[in-house]
Amino acid sequence: MSEREYPHSSVTGLIIGCAMEVHRLLGNGFQEVIYQRALEVEMQLKGISFEREFEMPIVYKGINIGTRRVDFFVENNIMVEIKAIAKLENVHLAQAINYLEAYGLEVGLLINFGASSLEFKRVMKPYPHKS
Repeated sequence: MSEREYPHSSVTGLIIGCAMEVHRLLGNGFQEVIYQRALEVEMQLKGISFEREFEMPIVYKGINIGTRRVDFFVENNIMVEIKAIAKLENVHLAQAINYLEAYGLEVGLLINFGASSLEFKRVMKPYPHKS
């Protein structure tokens, strides 16, 4: 996976590895906050720089219209959203992409601990189509 094609892939790979370890040890069935706390511990053990429950502004046409807390803001570049649901749906992916747009970020991860196997999606801000 090249950094040019997939920016921040080295860090997202580490985050996914941490999530896999958490899911391997805890399995599914806990509330989202339990996975969030366990992932926090795992990322600390791996020396990954992050802020948990990071409040970010939502800006519309240059005007701050509110805030939203992202589960993790990693290495000042990557948004990580945690779910603990039976299955990720397209609406969750769309929501994560919208957050990238709103935050002005390039890359995010959507991680679901609620399924019997860990689910994760790398999300990237869509680029405008060339005419």
